[in-house]
Order: sequence, then structure tokens, then C-alpha cells
Amino acid sequence: MPQITDARLPVVQLVRVCVDHHGATGRGPALHEASVGFPERTLTAVVGPSYAGKSTLLRCAAGLERPNQGKVFKGTRELEAMDDQELTELRGLFVPRQPEMVPALTTHQNVAQASCATGRRARRTAATEALRHVGLEEEAGRNAEGLSAEQQKRLAIASTLPAGPEILFFDEPTDPLDHAGGRQIMDVLRAWRLVAAGKVEVTRAGRPVTETEARGPIRIRRAH
Repeated sequence: MPQITDARLPVVQLVRVCVDHHGATGRGPALHEASVGFPERTLTAVVGPSYAGKSTLLRCAAGLERPNQGKVFKGTRELEAMDDQELTELRGLFVPRQPEMVPALTTHQNVAQASCATGRRARRTAATEALRHVGLEEEAGRNAEGLSAEQQKRLAIASTLPAGPEILFFDEPTDPLDHAGGRQIMDVLRAWRLVAAGKVEVTRAGRPVTETEARGPIRIRRAH
């Protein structure tokens, strides 16, 4: 399998990736020869108009969608060469626009269960620490269905932390929050980057608060 050996490369890199959704949606190509790298210790926003392929770009980077052409690398390892366990762990770091959780479970139980779903059984204290990092330690015993939309976003972030993620893909991190709620989520993402040194957060920005907070936003246009 092809390998990249340059140690200075980004944590995740897409090389001339093409994705065609024409058969499924009738919209045509979603990505056309997209090449982008996501460096460590940065908060990166992917911005662009609707149907430009922002979510597709992140889903390809997270191993959730296979490109029709091109290659995706995590570090020096090509995604095509990863085994099921590696792919499961990587895919678990994609946080969708609508956070996935079990409403009847407590916030603590949701974090612990998400960790097990990636194949890693975290220490009990790891879930508690993750909730503390996102400011939800006082809500540990509360059912997820009772959390506000902003708190559910925090819970989604916390659910990724016990596995010791190297990268986090967050689709629409501030939607459908108001301006104040969006700011709070961005504060959490920035703080997490500092606590987990050498980590990366990648976000798809649909609101100005995300784009202006990020360094070096990646702008994407519709493929034709």
C-alpha cells in the first residue's frame, strides 16, 4: 500500500480527492481533486456555500465516505490500509451536526458508552475528566434528554475525549445555537486544544462566529 514518509506532514491529508454524488442525489460532483492538509494544534474552519462539499470533505477525512478518486492519509498511513479497529476509532471522532446520544442515559453514561463504541474501554474517571473539560461535571447524573442544545454539543465533544483523539471532526459546531451559545462552544474547542497538546479540531463552519475564530479557514467552492 502507498505510504507517505514526510514526518512534517499534517495529521490528516487529502490528496486530489474526488467524490461524485450524481448517482445518489442528482447534484453531480461533490468534490473535484480536493487537496488539503489539517495541521496539528490548530482550529480549522471549512467554509463555503451550500452543497459545496464541506461535509463530504470532513466525512472523507474521517473515513466515513470513500472517495471515487484520490487518497486520504492519517499521519503516514493511508486510510485504505487501515484495519477495522483503526477505522472504527477514526470514524468515532466525527461529530455530526445533530449530536448522537442516548436520551435515557446520563451524561456520564453517554461518555462511557461512546468510548466503548470505539473499541476502547476507558477508565471510569476518564468520563468524569472529560465532562470536567467541557464544563458538564455538575450534569454528570442528568439524563441527556434534559440538556440544552448547547450542553448537548458539549456532551458530544466530551464523548470523544476518553479515547485520546488525535483529531476531531465537528460538522456545524455552532448550529442551531444562538450567538452566545456558539461562542461558548468555540471556547470549549479552543480550551480542549490547549489541554490536549498536539491535538487538532477540524470544523465545518456555517456561522460567522466559527469562521472568524478559526485560523486559516479552508474555503471550498461547488464542483462542476
